[in-house]
Amino acid sequence: MKKFVCLLLAVLTVLSCTACGWRNPKLLEDQIPIVLPEVIPDTTVANPLTGEPLQNPDAVNNRPVAVMLNNIHLAMPQHGVSVADIIYEYNVEGAITRMVGFYQDISTIGTIGSVRSARPYFVETVYGMDAIYVHAGGSEDGMRLIYRLGIDEIDEIDFDAFWRDEKRYETMDFEHTLMTSGERITQVVADKGWRTKHTEDFSYPFTYVKDGTPHGGVDATDIDVWFSHYKTGTFDYDANTGLYMVGQYDDAYIDGNTGLQVGVTNVIVLFTSMYEMATGHMSIDIEGSGTGMYFCGGKGVAINWYKEEMDDPFTYTLTDGTPFSLGVGKSYVCIVDEDADPLSYS
Repeated sequence: MKKFVCLLLAVLTVLSCTACGWRNPKLLEDQIPIVLPEVIPDTTVANPLTGEPLQNPDAVNNRPVAVMLNNIHLAMPQHGVSVADIIYEYNVEGAITRMVGFYQDISTIGTIGSVRSARPYFVETVYGMDAIYVHAGGSEDGMRLIYRLGIDEIDEIDFDAFWRDEKRYETMDFEHTLMTSGERITQVVADKGWRTKHTEDFSYPFTYVKDGTPHGGVDATDIDVWFSHYKTGTFDYDANTGLYMVGQYDDAYIDGNTGLQVGVTNVIVLFTSMYEMATGHMSIDIEGSGTGMYFCGGKGVAINWYKEEMDDPFTYTLTDGTPFSLGVGKSYVCIVDEDADPLSYS
């Protein structure tokens, strides 16, 4: 009976202390389960051409679609350029330039154009990215290269992929009115039964970081890239958005779909040898290696570029051979004459 009374008194003492707010750490440890915070895995799938999240994760291994873009002043505005993942710009004949825009998931893109003809260095750029090429004819050497390499290409004769914009024809010549769209290209690719995914042995050389500002880079908030007496590209850094706002022809570079100025995270300028051939077309050497500049975050740094084989994409390193990552976002690549003085920045 005495043992029972002692036990009862002990229990009452514990209960009394609990009611007063006292907690026995040992009891808490033994009796209250420890609940760890739920770890939610990062399921974001990044666009391999920008590092940005893909709306459609299934598109991560897509072969991109590359569309030739008219850039003559009289044919402005272009359409679909603000959503191109990468734009490459080259000289063509008569001091004018053209672009090829790459789209990782073409199905999400609206109107693109106007579409113009191919040149060999554009073909080599497309081939190195394992892309499907959309164009409107081409120079003789450009078309021969397309056929020799067996590139999957949608030409102007694939009528289902294109239409003529009657509104543009009111103010422009007929050759500046050919338009296409992501929906039409997607359907034509499906009808042709082409391979839509990269092979297992293909990989892009690009990596991305949230802040791609070059360490130790020089100030570069205002960049001018001289292509010819006809075209100078301008890239003005907006610190609020972290984007270089693109301009040309002394005006903002506007996407006709949205009416907004094109902005990109990365500006890359590559120097190489080029000359005008007897045909009036340009010969531009993009095989091998060369020098260049990389701009991001209002800073610039000297780089080297490489494209050892025709089926290689462009790769970039710092001048000491160290690889570097681009900033997450879209890129604009300018290929200019190494014998000119094509670049200024401050």
